[in-house]
Amino acid sequence: MDLELRDHVAVVTGGASEIGRAIAELFAEECARVAVWDRQTAGEAATEIAVRRGGKTIGLAVDVTDELAVRKAAIQTAAELGPIDHLVHAAAIGSGKFGFPFTNLEPRDWLKSLEVNVMGMVHVAHAVAPVMIERRQGTLVFIASVAGQIGSQTDPPYSAAKAANINFAQVLAKDLAPHSVRVNTVSPGMVQTALNRSVWQSWNDRQPPDKKRSYDDWAGDKVRTVVPLQRWQTPRDVAEMVVFLSSNRAGQVTGQTINVDGGWVMHS
Repeated sequence: MDLELRDHVAVVTGGASEIGRAIAELFAEECARVAVWDRQTAGEAATEIAVRRGGKTIGLAVDVTDELAVRKAAIQTAAELGPIDHLVHAAAIGSGKFGFPFTNLEPRDWLKSLEVNVMGMVHVAHAVAPVMIERRQGTLVFIASVAGQIGSQTDPPYSAAKAANINFAQVLAKDLAPHSVRVNTVSPGMVQTALNRSVWQSWNDRQPPDKKRSYDDWAGDKVRTVVPLQRWQTPRDVAEMVVFLSSNRAGQVTGQTINVDGGWVMHS
């Protein structure tokens, strides 16, 4: 499908791997100019995408917790590719510890997750929104999670941060709508990523020997139990929704949370 994104400029934070990488690649397939922002391997990812998909692609080493670095990256991206039309914030981390109950964690276990998942979102929004307002066009998509909608006990800091992604996106959508800038959230469900595996590892490490299970068994049972379609979602599944929302085909969609979760969370 031609989503009419040719020569649009798209930034993907966390774009060097997994969901972010799939999003960056799909933007490139749609002939957009793509900036991959990531802490590591951004340059390598951008080169690989350019070779596979063609088009103008750059990679910038960016830590989204560093406000100044994010602002500099936005300026550099505009200088090399042109004004930013689309921002997708996929950079995220879990706490690396298993909750359930939350008292398994200490307050200090929350800090890094909130810094990356919440303040990272704030930094990128402040860096790109002013130019979009000035140009009266643009889109932002935040990658959240169904964990932010169901009060997931597995990783309380991550769950709370993803709820914040959804809420802040709604705030932005209201603030930016008068300027023709749209903001939405995409919430993946069960995707086989390093973050998903880390949740299993944190759980498994706490189990007695007779209760330990392989990642495939643990996750496979979860998919069959909680996902009505009973299959994994993929990074490409998420990317398809993100890039569609970034296009004018979704020109009347803003302030929405779209789940790509096989039916795990259903809204009325």
